[in-house]
Amino acid sequence: MTPSTLERPAGQLIATTIPAKSESQQQRRTDAAATKGFGSGGAAKGRKRKAGGKRSPALSKADWGPLGKHPDLDAIVARQRLHLALCGRLSELEVNQAWKRCASEHHPDRGGEHDTMQLVNGARDLLLGRSLS
Repeated sequence: MTPSTLERPAGQLIATTIPAKSESQQQRRTDAAATKGFGSGGAAKGRKRKAGGKRSPALSKADWGPLGKHPDLDAIVARQRLHLALCGRLSELEVNQAWKRCASEHHPDRGGEHDTMQLVNGARDLLLGRSLS
């Protein structure tokens, strides 16, 4: 059997010893390890986090409005009447463009129903925050 490149012949083992580290080297290594890494508290003590560094994951006050990410039920119905996305942010421009499309389709002068046009106008007013008062 021929020897493989991974196998060493039995008689040629080399004995090596690892030199012992001095106590000062050992101490420096443990001090450096204590200030590095995720689990150490030493790195966080020296640095302070910026006040506005991390944003809150909660929705802002504007996101709860009719044009925001999380509208109420009336705003969802109004969005549906204007064929808009039921959730997510909307701009006033998007609402006005959708209202114009629906108004051109449902206007009484063009053969649409008066009641339907009133619902379309009411949906636009609700989304844009307009009221009768």
